[in-house]
Amino acid sequence: MQSGSASSRQFGERELIVLMASLMSLQAFGIDSMLPALGVMADDLGAGGNNRQYVISAYFLGSGIGAFFPGAFADRFGRRPVLFVGLIAYIVLSLACSWVEDFETLLVLRLVQGIACAGLSVVPTAIVRDRVGGDRMARMMSLIIMIFLAVPIVAPAIGQLILMFFSWRAIFDGMALMGVIIGLWVWLRLPESLTEDNIQQIDPVTILKNMGQSLSNRVSVGYVIGSALVFGSLFGFLNSSQQLIAESFGAGNYFALIFGASIIGMVIASFTNSRIVERFGARRVSHTALIGFLIVSLLQVLSASHEGQTLWEFVPLLALNMTMLGFVGANFSSIAMQPFQQIAGAASSAQTSVRMVTGALLGAAIGQAYDGTALPLGIAMTLCAISALALVLYSERGKLFRRPNQARRYMELHDIMRH
Repeated sequence: MQSGSASSRQFGERELIVLMASLMSLQAFGIDSMLPALGVMADDLGAGGNNRQYVISAYFLGSGIGAFFPGAFADRFGRRPVLFVGLIAYIVLSLACSWVEDFETLLVLRLVQGIACAGLSVVPTAIVRDRVGGDRMARMMSLIIMIFLAVPIVAPAIGQLILMFFSWRAIFDGMALMGVIIGLWVWLRLPESLTEDNIQQIDPVTILKNMGQSLSNRVSVGYVIGSALVFGSLFGFLNSSQQLIAESFGAGNYFALIFGASIIGMVIASFTNSRIVERFGARRVSHTALIGFLIVSLLQVLSASHEGQTLWEFVPLLALNMTMLGFVGANFSSIAMQPFQQIAGAASSAQTSVRMVTGALLGAAIGQAYDGTALPLGIAMTLCAISALALVLYSERGKLFRRPNQARRYMELHDIMRH
């Protein structure tokens, strides 16, 4: 396929990593930049209590619902056109959000924005899968996530800085500006990666079949749902973070700094993962991290169970949780995508949708359980980790820490013995 103005430009691996991270970061900026403004936004638009969290949950849920669609279109028409649809929607709907006058309208626009912009999360994974697979894909996704995670570190500070000089509405204007800048970069530099051999027809039966295949494959399904659960607990923290840090622990003036500090471990983990994953394998690294996440979550419950938990007890444990997730995310995604090179777009859509919808609903439930303490969050993280570990054991037929060739030989032998 032809890639327009980008077809004749050399496009290397480093630029690919940075651009894919930038596209995905638009979604993160659309969430994290407004965390410091949730209280002001809720007061201005007449939303009380935990209802302010729905500004975040609506976007997460929309992203999950919308993720079902862009992959199939990207498999038929190419990666670039689908990205441009998402970018234009991101810009226009960000501007629309800056003009709302009531809370209900804002929630509707956020839901629609999440749906319309879902391709910005789905298509980058398919583009990477077009080029590489296996542990090398896990390495590249780790680098992408490492750069992408710089946004949650700085976005709350940007939001807080905007609030010092402007209304919360200017945060949405900043989102639109970022969309324009990254859109120009895509237009000028990104080549089309879908080859003629991998073009799929827009046939509902075929699309559903491809999506069903990507979700019913035993090797993949445990990783898809497992990552949805552990990241759902992260979404629960995002939903309640402003209330928990600014109000419960009384650190509102330092919210952006504390929030960013809790994410740094995830960035370090993503970078470390990119260095070690090809040596040790995505399974060994991510399985170890998931067990670590479970242990730290249990410590969170123990700490929060004692009356008078301090911020300095909560934050280090949260940072350790985030560090473990840095070793889980890219590896789980890469393992789940490995069997689906020919239908990478549809597989990425289906898997992203399941992760996002499950994570959004779970995160909303965890956020609404907020009771002024960190205990509901700790309990949720523990239960999610236990469930995710059980799902991974299902996908791996009870055997953890294997390299891909070991897993493949084991499953082939299992199938032979079964038949």
